[in-house]
Amino acid sequence: MGKITVLDQQTIDKIAAGEVVERPASVVKELVENAVDAGASQVTVEIKEGGIGFIRITDNGSGMEKDDIPLAFLRHSTSKIKSVEDLTGVRSLGFRGEALSSISAVSMVELITKTRENTLGSRCYLEGGERKSLEEIGAPDGTTLIVRNLFYNTPARKKFLKSEMTEAAAVHEMMTHLALSHPEISFKVVIGGQMKLQTPGNGNLKDVIYHIYGRDVAMRLIPVDQVSGPLHITGFVGKPEISRGNRNYENYFVNGRYVKSKIIAKGIEDGYRTFMMQHRYPFVCLSIQADGAMLDVNVHPTKMELRFSDQNLVYDAIERVVKEALSGKELIPEVTLKEKKEPHNEPEKPEKPPKTEVPQQKLPLEKMWKTPEPTREPVEPKDKDLEYFLAEMRKRVEERHRQNAEVLKEENGYEALPPESPPKKKETKKPAEPERIPEQLELFDGKLLSKEAAVRHVILGQLFDTYWLVQYGDKLYIIDQHAAHEKVLYERLIKDLRQRTFQSQLLSPPIVLNLSMQEEQLYLRFQSCFSDMGFEIEEFGDRAYAVRAVPANLPGIGRYEILMELLDSLSEISGKGSSESLLDKVASMSCKAAVKGNHQMSAMEAKALIDELLTLENPYHCPHGRPTIISMTKYELEKKFKRIV
Repeated sequence: MGKITVLDQQTIDKIAAGEVVERPASVVKELVENAVDAGASQVTVEIKEGGIGFIRITDNGSGMEKDDIPLAFLRHSTSKIKSVEDLTGVRSLGFRGEALSSISAVSMVELITKTRENTLGSRCYLEGGERKSLEEIGAPDGTTLIVRNLFYNTPARKKFLKSEMTEAAAVHEMMTHLALSHPEISFKVVIGGQMKLQTPGNGNLKDVIYHIYGRDVAMRLIPVDQVSGPLHITGFVGKPEISRGNRNYENYFVNGRYVKSKIIAKGIEDGYRTFMMQHRYPFVCLSIQADGAMLDVNVHPTKMELRFSDQNLVYDAIERVVKEALSGKELIPEVTLKEKKEPHNEPEKPEKPPKTEVPQQKLPLEKMWKTPEPTREPVEPKDKDLEYFLAEMRKRVEERHRQNAEVLKEENGYEALPPESPPKKKETKKPAEPERIPEQLELFDGKLLSKEAAVRHVILGQLFDTYWLVQYGDKLYIIDQHAAHEKVLYERLIKDLRQRTFQSQLLSPPIVLNLSMQEEQLYLRFQSCFSDMGFEIEEFGDRAYAVRAVPANLPGIGRYEILMELLDSLSEISGKGSSESLLDKVASMSCKAAVKGNHQMSAMEAKALIDELLTLENPYHCPHGRPTIISMTKYELEKKFKRIV
């Protein structure tokens, strides 16, 4: 007897459901994407028990006809495409026709829907993929889908779910991506009866970012709107100061769909390379509009992965757009001196007045709440903690008055008079300046590194044989001589590459590199790029090459170990090599030729270095992303020395 059998339909449906429905967040994703495709402008998501016990998605979209409801829960039934040719130009978020079928196979589903044209709506109830009822009811325009008891009939899958809190967090994260990719839609997310996310739906992406990430992130954004070949890239990139230790802040969307792409991520991170420390990741929210013919989103049932027909084109466009957005901005981090509270500076607690027994009797309301006239002028508190204490006491008195007034009104039928405020002393003291939040200087906020400012620089001296102190206006600037020199060498190299004005410095004797087969292939791939940059390299036998000259402005790179390190790093570059790609790797080697820390420079050398920084496009970070300059305000110093309290 044969061993091969055909599975029954119920088993097939559960296997298919496992490909699409992994956890509650998968259910929410599929259903909300259907709401977006239905033209909804408002979508509300409510979950309980992490979405395992209850999920409700409500939208005001186009709704469904009663005759279409039975078809909607069949496998591979969809209104998004008609034939295989439509796959190349699909713009909707969903198109595979598996969402409703897969979800209903492993849960209890209730669907309530109505179109604008119909007077009545429809209600359909299914358990385990089997329809139990279909009837007409009164309903608002749009669709409501309720999913209960997820995986109730597949306990093997249910036991692999995480805790309710973890599953709820996954739903929230997924909804933030949908909100960022569709700022024109108002999203609400209710978890366990509490509103966790609400966006305005006014089409303003910055407002959505504010609601999700807060004020600090929203204040430090640089807008992007650029067409690069077949790609239109819009959105925001964050200033380097809001970097994170993971990629959770990297948000990018292709044709409105949140995806994960190594090519896009590498383009973003390489665009930030000279602006940010290594192993730090930026905040970005970029929307990429591309011709559907150049990408394939039908790679995985969840549609989280996609392929590009020309990956190098996409990488180059993303990297260039990010780098151009960051270039030209004065990104000098400002440091603050945070004060620690010292115990001996705290004000003494006021002594409690002795308790006196007051007989319980009703007094006239005016006497009960009348504040006695002060016998002397109140002393203005000088300490913010004491101010806070008095304000809290005042709030408690007012709250007690409100409670007593309600009791008296209930007992006697009339309201109590509000307590009179004590007379306020006319303020003569200048109000304290608000605490400043550290942030980077903007383009028009008095640039330190400009020709106009150069004549007003005051070089104060060198600190620890590494840092130069410069006064300009009411700020103190601290310049790292090593990082600054690295940046100068790097920018010289870029300029020479673009203008093709390289000069070579001969090495005597030449450096002979003995390469493996893989290393030789790497060199041959970038051979023309090395020549463009000023290297003179000749064959010197079997897989041996003699380096006879190096770029004149990078004499420190002419060492065997540095050249081999440079060659090894080229393996990270994908696609056809270019001089710009090689330049990024050479930039990481430029520190070998830069002046080091713990090296005494003269004031004239320091001035020459600062003057050359004035001419650079991006002088604020070294090639490795470390800051070259930080600043400190006069206000912060005076605050530390107690000149300002």
